[in-house]
Amino acid sequence: MKFYFQRFGWIQFLVVLFLTFSLPLEVSAQSDKLGQFLQELEKQRKQELALNARREAKFIEQRDQRKAMLNSAKKKLAQEQKRSDKLKSRFDDNETRLVELEATLRVRQGDLGEMFGVVRQVSGDLHALLENSYTSAELGPERIELLSELAVSSELPSLQKLEQFWLTLVEDMTLSGQVSRFPASVSRPDGNSYETEVIRIGTFNLVTADRFLQYLPANREILELARQPSGRYRKLANSLYTAPAGMQDMAIDPSRGAILGLIVQTPGLIERIQQGALVGYVILAIGVIGILIVVQRFFVLARVEWRINRQKKDLEHPTDNNPLGRVLIAYYEQRHADLEVLIHKLDEAIIKAGARLDRGLGTIKILAAVAPMLGLLGTVVGMIKTFQTITLFGTGDPKLMAGGISQALITTVLGLTVAIPLILLHSLIAGRAASLNALIEEQAAGIVAEHAEKIASTQAAPSNNAEDSGRG
Repeated sequence: MKFYFQRFGWIQFLVVLFLTFSLPLEVSAQSDKLGQFLQELEKQRKQELALNARREAKFIEQRDQRKAMLNSAKKKLAQEQKRSDKLKSRFDDNETRLVELEATLRVRQGDLGEMFGVVRQVSGDLHALLENSYTSAELGPERIELLSELAVSSELPSLQKLEQFWLTLVEDMTLSGQVSRFPASVSRPDGNSYETEVIRIGTFNLVTADRFLQYLPANREILELARQPSGRYRKLANSLYTAPAGMQDMAIDPSRGAILGLIVQTPGLIERIQQGALVGYVILAIGVIGILIVVQRFFVLARVEWRINRQKKDLEHPTDNNPLGRVLIAYYEQRHADLEVLIHKLDEAIIKAGARLDRGLGTIKILAAVAPMLGLLGTVVGMIKTFQTITLFGTGDPKLMAGGISQALITTVLGLTVAIPLILLHSLIAGRAASLNALIEEQAAGIVAEHAEKIASTQAAPSNNAEDSGRG
């Protein structure tokens, strides 16, 4: 004990002593807790037994209900089966009766059955025709309701409906040969509408003033064509619109709008030029430059010709504002020189005058030669574009190749259109310049001949005087 106290001390001794006396108390507390736990388990077991009993009772009750429902459903199934058998028997009897009645109907109808079939077919065709007809724009779509009813009807039409169908046919034949005026609302391509008087020309055209119209049956709307035909057709339409009465010339579309649609889609001059693309614009620029040069040379040559004619009336007083005056000035400056020197001086003046008169002619000639070459270039470019399109998309749709072919043809046409007038105008201007050059040369030759005669007469006079003095 002494050794224990020395080694662990009084504190450890007290702790061991406390633990020794506290063990019985702790065991007693744990036994109380186990008793409570057993009581809780017993309580929960009783609750679960009660819950299971209630579940079993509910399941047995539901089982009985389902069995009752099953028996009821079997009874209903048996009843419906009997009803189905009765209905099937009745259906078979009705089918047999229907076959007998249809046979009786065909016998009684005779030729009328075929006639009613024709009526239904003609009603459908006439309905489609009148629905798109311009007469419906004037009279409205109400008159074709009977036709749609007859076209889809499976019953024999009454006599009244047949008479109304006949009257509709006669009315349409009458209206197709009439020209009538009626007020209507017309829609512009921009979406705005206005009230105006519309002229219907049979079943061919709708016009107001100088504008052509089209009828859209889907919207029951009269619409201005987004692109009107050429001016001569619009003049005819305007003349008809303003004419009070009597006979009047007018272009009609017997295809009920198809030809007019094609005419409207035909590209105009500007669109044709645009199809030529860059090469076409270059050809037109060359043509414009050539025409400007031709016009300028034409006025210059006209002015020169007028001044030469004035100069011809006064050869003694030359002016330098015209080629003939400049030649005369050269003559008067060199008239005391030798004849050979004078001829060379006049030739020099004539060459200078001819160069001024021929100015610009070479440019016109070059432009006339370049234009068709550019047209050929555009043709090659267009064909390359066409073959590229064929390579990418094949030849199934010709519209895909139309752009390249149009460019090829339009550039060729533009090149020839520019070249041919330039060649003709070049010939005209060159001929006029050549005539002026010939006139100047003619005047210069006359001056030289007159001057040579003067020199010859001057040299002959002294020799005659010498002969006379020798004789004397």
